[in-house]
Amino acid sequence: MNEPYSRNIVIAGTGAAGLYCALNLPRDKNVLLITKSDAESSNSYLAQGGVCVLKDKADYESYFEDTMRAGHYENDPKSVRALISSSKSVIKDLVNRNVDFTHKNGTLAYTREAGHSVPRVVYRQDSTGEAIVSRLLASVRQRPNIEILEHACMTDILSDGTQCVGIFVEDDAGGFPIRADYTVLACGGIGGLFDVSTNYGHMTGDALAIALQHDIRVRDIDYIQIHPTALYSPDSGRRFLISESLRGEGAILCNKNGERFTDEFLPRDKLTAAIFKQMKEDGRPYVLLSLENMAPDEIKRHFAGIYRQCMKEGFDITKEPIPVDPAQHYHMGGIETDTFGRTSLSRLYAIGESACTGVHGANRLASNSLLECLVFGRRAAANIKAAYRVAAYAPLLQLRRRGKSELQEEYKQIVLSEIERTKLYREH
Repeated sequence: MNEPYSRNIVIAGTGAAGLYCALNLPRDKNVLLITKSDAESSNSYLAQGGVCVLKDKADYESYFEDTMRAGHYENDPKSVRALISSSKSVIKDLVNRNVDFTHKNGTLAYTREAGHSVPRVVYRQDSTGEAIVSRLLASVRQRPNIEILEHACMTDILSDGTQCVGIFVEDDAGGFPIRADYTVLACGGIGGLFDVSTNYGHMTGDALAIALQHDIRVRDIDYIQIHPTALYSPDSGRRFLISESLRGEGAILCNKNGERFTDEFLPRDKLTAAIFKQMKEDGRPYVLLSLENMAPDEIKRHFAGIYRQCMKEGFDITKEPIPVDPAQHYHMGGIETDTFGRTSLSRLYAIGESACTGVHGANRLASNSLLECLVFGRRAAANIKAAYRVAAYAPLLQLRRRGKSELQEEYKQIVLSEIERTKLYREH
């Protein structure tokens, strides 16, 4: 496809943020999702651990404090409140979309991860990202108003000087512009720029680079998270993540002598520092993650994917520890947005790991990433939907400006009704 064409909304990225945003946009608008790889190859799909959720009202202050403390209190409290207050409705919606979360005794099961004071992470074994993204992707492919263009790389945005009017894309046939009323950047993180990362190699910070070229505001771009436990390899490239939900279920970190050396529930940055220190003391490029406190059947059931991958690498984790070392994992910084995904350039939105709402501060709390994708992807869609609705009543505003005072109150009520209906401010 190398001819110029247009859509109402174009979304760059097919991870959880992009897909969920698309599904929450009006069905009467044509939506195009593009990805530089195949649609399944997103970091969201790789996510193992789970999704945080506010369990009940009594958990609010604890969840808020855990998020702020992990982020060294550099988080934007407004964004954290939006994240937490929207979490239950997002999880309920995913359940209604047949995402197969693990249940115990007929209710959602919760596990605990690093930095959390209580278990509040819902999951599907050790493949939560796959469970969510596969369902969202299936739903997107059933929508006649949504199209997916694979193996197409966004190389720039289109701007008329005051607002974004689309993107420029390159594929095997060449380059071409895509005009759009609204553009959403959901391109993922920057892991592909590192020698060792848990990310896909094609996650190279494209949205961030384009934003810098256009003087679009960015934030906290030096805040890069290292995950404490990836499956050790002497080679460079993408590392297999060893989810911290293993530690949440009883796995412990040991030195070369098999001795536990740290608190496994430390936030990621502090635990990473402890592991690097121990590696230096041991004189080895890894430490050991022991599952000796876990039953073999539980390991194979709850952590089936990790068990299979480790067996491929020659480690039977029901009988021996896993060699792990830190690897780049997540980018807290990105394109600066408000809590509706709006950037400093009109009609341009950023969501997911491409964006920086300030929700994570200097260090992300475990399992807040998938939740961030879903919450702010939906909020961006709601804002775009509201913008279309308000624009539809623009003629009334023009009449009002010409002195038709009787229309002023009618216009006011229309706008207030739309704001109420989309619940833009209820979750603010």
